[in-house]
Parts: sequence; C-alpha cells; structure tokens
Amino acid sequence: MRQVYENYTAEDFKVWSLLFDEQAQVLPPRATVAYLKGIKTMNFNTKEIPNFIHINQQLEELTGWKVYVVPGIIDNKPFFEHLYRKEFPATTWLRRLDQLKYIEEPDMFHDVFGHVPLLSEPFFCEFLSGLSYIALDYIDNEKVIEWMTRIYWYTVEFGLIRENGQIKIYGAGILSSPGESIYCLSEEANHLEFNIDTILDTPYIKDQFQGQYFIIESYKQLSDSLTQLRQSIEQRLKNMKIPVASVLR
Repeated sequence: MRQVYENYTAEDFKVWSLLFDEQAQVLPPRATVAYLKGIKTMNFNTKEIPNFIHINQQLEELTGWKVYVVPGIIDNKPFFEHLYRKEFPATTWLRRLDQLKYIEEPDMFHDVFGHVPLLSEPFFCEFLSGLSYIALDYIDNEKVIEWMTRIYWYTVEFGLIRENGQIKIYGAGILSSPGESIYCLSEEANHLEFNIDTILDTPYIKDQFQGQYFIIESYKQLSDSLTQLRQSIEQRLKNMKIPVASVLR
C-alpha cells in the first residue's frame, strides 16, 4: 500500500486544518519539547496534509525510521514486526467533519500528527524497537502480549514526562485529543510515577479519559526500562510455571 496524495479531498484538507489548528493552540505549553521540535522538523502545518515521502526522508536522516502505510488496525504480529524493522504503521485516511471530536478507530491525524514527531527522538525510538524485540519473542503468548499492550498504552499512547519540574505530554493518544490534552494535566487526573510492574498490573480503557497517567523522567529512562521489563515478564512466567522464551534477537 501507499499514500495516494492526489486522492485527498477538500474535506480531508479541511479536517486536517481544523484538527491541526485546535491542537496548535492547546499543545505548546503542554507537550514535551521533543514533540514540539519534531513538529517543526517534519514541517507539519495547517495547510498541508503530510506527505509520507517527505516524512520518511526526514526520519531516515534522523533516526533511520520510516512510516509504513497500513489500512487500519493490524494484528499484533505484523504490528511488532514493523516496529522491529523500524517501520511505524500508519493509516492514510482521515476522519469526516462530523467525527472531529471522537473517532473509534485511529485515523491519519492520530497516527501521523500524534506519533510521527517523536520518531525523531533516538531514545524513544530505541524503546519502540526494544518493545518489538520482547513482544516477538512471546508473540504466541496472549498473557505476555496483553502486558506488552499495557506498556505501549501507558507510554507511547498515554505517557507523560517531567521536564524542568513540569509535567508534559508525549503520548500520541493525548497529543491528538484536545480534551485529554487538557484533562491529563489537570488536578482531576491521577498521576503516578513510571513503574513497570504497576503498569503490567493496570488494565487500560479505550472509550474515556484514562484513570491514571504514568510519568517518566526522560526518554532514556524509557529505553533503560526494557531490561527490567524483560526480567519482570520472565519472573511472572516462572511464577505461573510457564516456559520463558529463548532470546534469539
């Protein structure tokens, strides 16, 4: 599959523009520095739907990653295989004008506006790669994949980071949501320090704001946590008397 840029309609461009403008007002004081820098590096703007060819040229130079076109949500195995190859799966379709506030399945605005800017951050990319290594070692173990999904959810999708004493947003699920971008930093939100075992024990929800948000201190902390993640998974499997995978990667 590929992005057929000439197929985008006037409504598509209007949807991108409206969503972009709303988040451009909300995010500057709330988003992580790395994300805001990534927006500029990718040259995302209100007038143009991002072109995957241009995105991949930039990412290749920065981190060696690229965006890979998929039709929508894909199964766990191909998803983690793409991450293993430094390919971030992304759709090319945009929601309709009557879906601006909520859409059940992630569209291009979420996949590209939310995720792509942080693919310019090396330690964050190391974390994504590391998650794929572990997930593929246990791809046929539903329990482990559920744990991996929780880690991905509470970091890549809904993670917060502490920068210069202030809590900022780096999770794409928040960055692409005007409402949650404001809520997650409010006094109503439940903020917890990043902890691998706590996250592994915490189910996630899809149809409302999160019940808790985990705060990292740096993207290096994310990357460094991969060793503990593998150890925690192995210990849990031993406690459940389930064989531990042989690491082949």
